[in-house]
Amino acid sequence: MFRSRQITGALASLAAGTLAVTIAGAAVPANGTPQLSPNGHIEQVRQLVQCGHRMYAVGKFTRISQGGTVFKRRNAFSFKATAPYTVSNWRPGANGAVNSIAFKHGDCTSAFLGGSFTRVHGKRASHIVKVNTSTGAIRRKFARKADKAVQTIVVHGRHVLVGGFFTSINGSGRNYYASLNSRTGHDDRYLRLRISGHYVFPGVSANRTRIFNQQLSRHGKRLLVEGDFTSVRGKHREQIFMLNLRRTQARVSKWRSSEFLQSCSTASPFYIHAASWSPDSKTVYIAATGEQPFNISMSDPRSGLCDAASAFPSSARRVSHLWVNYTGCDSLYSTVADRHTAYFAGHERWANNNNGCNVAGPGAIPAQGMVGLRPSDGSVIFNPTRSQGLGADDMLLTSAGLWIASDNFINSNGTRADKCAKQSGHAGICFLPY
Repeated sequence: MFRSRQITGALASLAAGTLAVTIAGAAVPANGTPQLSPNGHIEQVRQLVQCGHRMYAVGKFTRISQGGTVFKRRNAFSFKATAPYTVSNWRPGANGAVNSIAFKHGDCTSAFLGGSFTRVHGKRASHIVKVNTSTGAIRRKFARKADKAVQTIVVHGRHVLVGGFFTSINGSGRNYYASLNSRTGHDDRYLRLRISGHYVFPGVSANRTRIFNQQLSRHGKRLLVEGDFTSVRGKHREQIFMLNLRRTQARVSKWRSSEFLQSCSTASPFYIHAASWSPDSKTVYIAATGEQPFNISMSDPRSGLCDAASAFPSSARRVSHLWVNYTGCDSLYSTVADRHTAYFAGHERWANNNNGCNVAGPGAIPAQGMVGLRPSDGSVIFNPTRSQGLGADDMLLTSAGLWIASDNFINSNGTRADKCAKQSGHAGICFLPY
């Protein structure tokens, strides 16, 4: 884990509707970071992770451009974490999307990859693999076979915690979520959670049980897990649950909220796509999709957690939100926080839009693509903006600043998703230094 500090800048006043707020508005993205090449296809960086002096990017893409040079890279590449952000020769060459990458603490020689691939570096590897970070070659001692897609990987000590659609992984019949030994890849029985269920209500779109995302607390003692499920180890949990990471086995925490059980639109039964911890681990921030709550009119005031940023205490009990900030029916896909700011990103157009849905209601603040909120009350304090595109799938805070992973989607009006803090040339990756 890396320490984080607030992104600072000159203060600017922004008037939106009838509300005037003071925000940090002078963020300047670093020049020269790699970006997705404009090749006519929709491509996306799904996750950014730093290990040592290198940044690692994974997703669904075929080419990366930097300073006029185009590099062929299939779904994973690395580059220097500091200027001039030189792209390395590392190319594991996964033949399908890589959704997640993770490293064992203190070891940058190997990376764990999860996704929707069947071959890596020319060898068979079904959705899960461990690779050499110098050559891209497969680490053969680590088993590499899941029957369906892997969507998230987190390493905790010697445990590789893997979530996704799978019902079998490396010989284990563990459904959707498993802990693998970091050396062999076999089930080490650290997770015994019996995850099951999916969301059912009138008119709901088809949805399947899965684990989608997870986030370690700063000191690695607790873990947040998001996905499509209704039961975890016999306990009623929907959208999100918390684990206590004990030495011999992870346990389901008593942390829960009736607000996580509310349904959003029929098209978005699974809506809590991301969460983050405050640096002191006392607060959980949640980024949600979902449009509007089930069975309410789009003209009604916003309620629930649908298409909103929110904050909850992390105490091991039944909790209620500390605050909610609505986008007005636009999705949020990622969040990260430091001591001063809780950052949220997606393809949103506004913040403070609790009286509008796909329009700016009274008091709404234009906040395209990302926003920073005050941890104490959820008010807007940082508003650099970025191209909406499909949305920002991941954000990462390091000791140097804020990294944002997104896409190169071209809108119907020809606008390419490459602007960050009003500057072009940042499709897929934007870095806002402190």
